[in-house]
Amino acid sequence: MSKIDSLVEQGNLLLNEGKFEDALGFFEQALLLDQKNPELWNYKGVALRSIGRYDEAIECFNKSLEIDPRDKKAS
Repeated sequence: MSKIDSLVEQGNLLLNEGKFEDALGFFEQALLLDQKNPELWNYKGVALRSIGRYDEAIECFNKSLEIDPRDKKAS
């Protein structure tokens, strides 16, 4: 399992537990390793949306679509 996959897995576990701020940290770490991955931007956007930081979440979702306009997972 890659470092990014491990970070995403941890982030998703925390999201499912309702620990949105902690999850956000893992997704941000993953993005430091790969800024061109649209899925990582989506994960960050979901975490931001979950803590009510809607403007930032929209920026992340838009960034995901900018990288891959066909991204079906963009929220």
